[in-house]
Amino acid sequence: MLEYRIDRRSGMATYLQIVHQTKQALRLGLLKPGDRLPTAREVVEATAVNPNTVLKAYRELEREGLVDARRGLGTFVRRSLGSAPVDSPLHRELVDWARRAHAAGMEREDVAALFTAVLDQRFKGDDT
Repeated sequence: MLEYRIDRRSGMATYLQIVHQTKQALRLGLLKPGDRLPTAREVVEATAVNPNTVLKAYRELEREGLVDARRGLGTFVRRSLGSAPVDSPLHRELVDWARRAHAAGMEREDVAALFTAVLDQRFKGDDT
């Protein structure tokens, strides 16, 4: 089951963190159509966030057509996103790269900045 991690220092609204983490799980294949999301109560107990925050996140996911709320049953994944499963060769290569970056003394923020810069460069079509 998906476990949300809330970073109160991130500057990102809590409900958006839940939306983002759910979408990431969908992209990575950790959640598949038909899977049930944790109930609002389960998320509240695990993260100590306001229940309305969880419900707001789930409503946003529903508005985007990613989940369906079924009264009395829970919230279920309607469709997945992307195709980057965690058991892919690319995932393993990225894990190895992150391990090497950490061993070289890079901090998480440094790795994130470098990775974002590379993504920005490659996905804008700039090959320099």
